[in-house]
Amino acid sequence: MDHSSQNARSGEVSWKSENLGKRRWTFVVFLGILILHGLAIFVFTRGFLLTRTELSQYSHCSDIQQSPCFSPPQDDQMVNHSKGCWTKPAVDRIVIIVLDALRYDFVAPSTFFDEKKPWMDRLQVLHKLASQPGSFAKIFKAIADPPTTSLQRLKGLTTGGLPTFIDVGNSFGAPAIIEDNLIYQMAKNGKRVVMMGDDTWVQLFPQHFNISHPFPSFNVKDLDTVDDGCVEHLFPYLYQEDWDVLIAHFLGVDHAGHIFGVDSTEMIEKLEQYNGILEKVVDVLESQSGPGGLHENTLLLVMGDHGQTINGDHGGGAPEEVETSLFAMSLQKNPSSLPSETDSSSCRLDMEKRKICTSSIEQLDFAATVSALLGIPYPFGSIGRVNPELYALAAGTWNLDIFTPEGGINLSESERWMQNYVNVLCMNTWQVKRYIDVYSASSVIGFSDKDMSHVSNLYAQAHDNWLHTKEAVLNCKSESCSTLLPQLKKQVEAYSNFLSSITALARSKWTEFNLKMMGTGLCILVLSLFVHIFIIKKLDKLCSCYLPRGGNFVVSFEAIFAYAAVLIRSFSFLSNSFILEEGKTASFLLATAGMLQLRHAIVKKKMFLEGLLFVLVVPLLRFGIELGQSKQAVNSLFLKSFASWTVSVDNGTNLWIYVADILPFLALVILAYILYYKSIRHSSCRGIFKLVAVGTIFASSLIALAWALDGNLFSPSTVIVDIKAYWIPRIIYVVGLLQLFLLAISQLFGKEKTSGWEEGTIIKATAMLSAWSSTIIILSGKQGPLVALAAVIQGWCVIRLMTLERAKNDYYNSSTSYSSPVAKWSLLAVCLFFCTGHWCAFDGLRYASAFVGFDEFNLIRQAALLTIDTFGFSHILPVMGLPLIVACRRHPEVQAEKRKPLFFLQLCQVYLMYGLTMAISMTLTIICVTIQRRHLMVWGLFAPKFVFDAVGLLLTDLFICLASLYYFA
Repeated sequence: MDHSSQNARSGEVSWKSENLGKRRWTFVVFLGILILHGLAIFVFTRGFLLTRTELSQYSHCSDIQQSPCFSPPQDDQMVNHSKGCWTKPAVDRIVIIVLDALRYDFVAPSTFFDEKKPWMDRLQVLHKLASQPGSFAKIFKAIADPPTTSLQRLKGLTTGGLPTFIDVGNSFGAPAIIEDNLIYQMAKNGKRVVMMGDDTWVQLFPQHFNISHPFPSFNVKDLDTVDDGCVEHLFPYLYQEDWDVLIAHFLGVDHAGHIFGVDSTEMIEKLEQYNGILEKVVDVLESQSGPGGLHENTLLLVMGDHGQTINGDHGGGAPEEVETSLFAMSLQKNPSSLPSETDSSSCRLDMEKRKICTSSIEQLDFAATVSALLGIPYPFGSIGRVNPELYALAAGTWNLDIFTPEGGINLSESERWMQNYVNVLCMNTWQVKRYIDVYSASSVIGFSDKDMSHVSNLYAQAHDNWLHTKEAVLNCKSESCSTLLPQLKKQVEAYSNFLSSITALARSKWTEFNLKMMGTGLCILVLSLFVHIFIIKKLDKLCSCYLPRGGNFVVSFEAIFAYAAVLIRSFSFLSNSFILEEGKTASFLLATAGMLQLRHAIVKKKMFLEGLLFVLVVPLLRFGIELGQSKQAVNSLFLKSFASWTVSVDNGTNLWIYVADILPFLALVILAYILYYKSIRHSSCRGIFKLVAVGTIFASSLIALAWALDGNLFSPSTVIVDIKAYWIPRIIYVVGLLQLFLLAISQLFGKEKTSGWEEGTIIKATAMLSAWSSTIIILSGKQGPLVALAAVIQGWCVIRLMTLERAKNDYYNSSTSYSSPVAKWSLLAVCLFFCTGHWCAFDGLRYASAFVGFDEFNLIRQAALLTIDTFGFSHILPVMGLPLIVACRRHPEVQAEKRKPLFFLQLCQVYLMYGLTMAISMTLTIICVTIQRRHLMVWGLFAPKFVFDAVGLLLTDLFICLASLYYFA
């Protein structure tokens, strides 16, 4: 008896020392895995998301002497800033009005589309101008290159180069552009530039504007401040002479889209406001466009930087996002119409029976075209082409007389214009060829010899043809010019073929992939998988020391399906279609797992209610996924007042409006009652943990109050608006931070007494989940409580159904017994990500959530809120709630003194298994983007998927490390 007591005491001492050491090494293990994953992603990213080499060379006026083209006439007036150097200026002044996120169907008449939408035909002033006789005004469909964030588009518009994916990360803090660009060339060549509106311009070009009036651009809830600032400064400048280029960047349409969507009253009001502003701008310009007037030779450009989806999102490569508009009008009328060979117009009658013609233009061509119009050097890195239709709108392009030999010739206006345009294309082609040669020689990898040979051959053909063209022009006399026009057309075709080939080559092979670094990163990530598996198997052996052995060792069908589900989902990333439908794939696998569980419950005649409930909730998650990813859902029956609802409400369906109003309140009440019932009324939860639960219930009541204030019960006074929009969210953030602080204090300095390790872990997990939940729900909007309730129900079902998977006389590995619940837990997390309206693209981010409770932009604060909104339901809550799987599973067959070590070993094992599922998905994502690195959708689909999965994996690893300190320490 004494001997057994001594063994028990020694075993207890041994357990305490071992447990202390184990708790230390668990954090070290998880931290090591985090570092390993971070290293793998960093190395792979260095090889995959490399930016193109930005060359330090700049174009200069003197460079034109090296080209084979005709130079503009040199005279004493060339020193004047209004004169050019590469070409003779065709316009004196340019007014550029940028309407951010201007969709093509905002500008083009509704008759150009299959169905008329409420937001169409709102910019009537542009229709009126484009329909007037003559060719002085035109509407263009402008095609952008993804990613379609404002930074990439402004950079692409001004440099004439293709965007690089890595710049997306700088969209919230735009760095100054250091390579040659349109704004630099304007400033260097004496053009006085005035800017007003979006402050991104002064971040990109900090020293280039003579005068600037920037306004903060990141508060997407503010529809008017930037626009009002533009209007305040725009009209006075139109009467002043101290500028050559005026840029006004409006943001109201972009912000209205982000908050309310395209099909909203606010969007229509903004478009009508813009129509009035543009009418006044045109009136002012036309009033001063007479001979000798201030705007006699001014060009007006009204343009978007990118489009937007029906939900107001942008960033990807969908047609709605890359198709924007450009309206151009010359105040000086053209003497003739464009030659038919270079005119690609499509004409239709608008709703007023006016004939309107539209054309297409690549945004890539903007920098070269504007440079040619102003007579300044093209940016050194521009690979765009001078667009003939936009170039021809300027009346000055019809009388440059660059080619005309002494004595003059009798040519038509069209032939004379073709001469000038050919010379402009000659400079354009020479500049692009020069850039490609320098880039290929300077870049680490550059273009292949085969590609360079093809480029050189095309240029040689165009150059040889140019020699004949020059000879034909110089020898042309009035009686022998019949072959000139065909020769000019042939020359335009040769140059266009060369420039098109360069653009296609750059789009297909621009990014410099470092396959060695990509392969190294992949190998490190694969190594981490073996580390996971090795430690899990090691823990299996340790757990077997505490678990009784009996019967046959089996692997249940549920466990086999769990392994298969993880692999099926991961390998589906090899297909771009499955990446687009990732949420649906996860919900299908979760539903399949639920059906297997329900069948098992029916066979065993127990847990039928849990199995049925699990199966019934999955379609609701699937419905949320369909709703969240339905970019074309214009008339859905859900709220549009919050950023989380990605579609609008049909105001005629009052019943559904009431249902949509009541359901979030009802879900919030149920969640609060569950927390009260489990944590306060019927629990041994005391002290700080009980205080945390009370804080969450208080925060839930504040959320309900905010939604009530948003309704029609209260008059929308300033005080009410401030309480709802600012004070309540901020109080909830403070409560959440205080809860987390109290839990940290309790962990470091106090010990909450509970009846056992299992119950203590349940209380700690409940407290941690409740501390995070209020902030996540307020950021998610009215869908938050519904998603949270579905997550609670599904999590409870997963935990309850674990007992079905083990037969009485069979023996299971510890990892095998937890494989099915962990797999379902991870699938549930994926479903939660997509059913909250997110998807793996930058237009899947809900930027408005970053400003819940705030108007001012602060990078750290807004980034934190956006991260919590994006990954709260899908990463933070699942990781912090994972210990419930182990804590709620009892082991009555295990001796009491062995339950403690077994519990923590299994908890560590479950976290490793969950991390392994995430790492497997990341590995297949990396394999996918490696294989598809030359795919057309690499930057629009595969690269964003890689970024989201990488951030998700690192965030999961980080919270597992924090969880190890919280639950193990």
